[in-house]
Amino acid sequence: MLPNTPALFLFIAGSLLLLAIPGPAVFYVLSRAVGQGRAAGVVSAAGISVGTLFHVAAAVLGLSALLVSSARAFQTVKLVGAGYLIFLGLRMLLSREEETMSASAEGHSFQRIFAQGVLVNVLNPKSALFFLAFLPQFVDPARGHISTQIFSLGVLFAVMGLISDSSWALVAGTLAAKLKSNLRWRRTQKNISGGALIALGLATAFSGSGARK
Repeated sequence: MLPNTPALFLFIAGSLLLLAIPGPAVFYVLSRAVGQGRAAGVVSAAGISVGTLFHVAAAVLGLSALLVSSARAFQTVKLVGAGYLIFLGLRMLLSREEETMSASAEGHSFQRIFAQGVLVNVLNPKSALFFLAFLPQFVDPARGHISTQIFSLGVLFAVMGLISDSSWALVAGTLAAKLKSNLRWRRTQKNISGGALIALGLATAFSGSGARK
C-alpha cells in the first residue's frame, strides 16, 4: 500500500536525494568496483539491498507499534533523526579529512563480497536513520494497515537503492583510475553531500508538523 501520488513523488524525490549522498554503503560499493571491477561492484550493491530489507523488517516490527501508540514518541523520533542528519552534515562540512576508498589488492569471491555488503548496510546508520526519521513522514495511520505501508515503502526504497548503488558500481568500475586519484572531485563531493544532509534534516524537522495530534 503506497501513499497517494503527490506524497509518493515526494517520497521518491527524498529517497533519491538520500541515495545520492555517499555513505558507508556507497563507499563499500565504490571500493569493490574500483578494486575488482564492475561485476564485483554490482554484487556488493545487491548485498547492500538485502541489508536494507533487514531495516525494513525492523521498521515493520517497531515503527508500526510506535506510530499507533504514541504521537509524542513519533515526534521525538522524528526530531532526533532530523537533528542527527544536521549533525552529520555539519561534521562532513567541517571535517578536514578527505574520504578515502580502499581498493583491496586481494580479490574476494562474489559470495564474500555479497555477504559483506549485507553486513555493511545492516550496520549502516544512514539506512537506520532513513527508516526512523524519513519514512514515517509518509505513513498515514488514518489509512490503516501501517505495517503494510511501511513494508511497501521500504521495499520501494530497497529497489531504488539497488538501482542507485549499481549505477555507482558501473561508473566507478569504468572510471576507476580517476576516482582513485582525483582529490578535487572528492572534496567537492564532500561539500555537496554535507549541504544536502543539512537540508534534508531541516526538511524532515519541519515537515508534517500538523499531520498528527
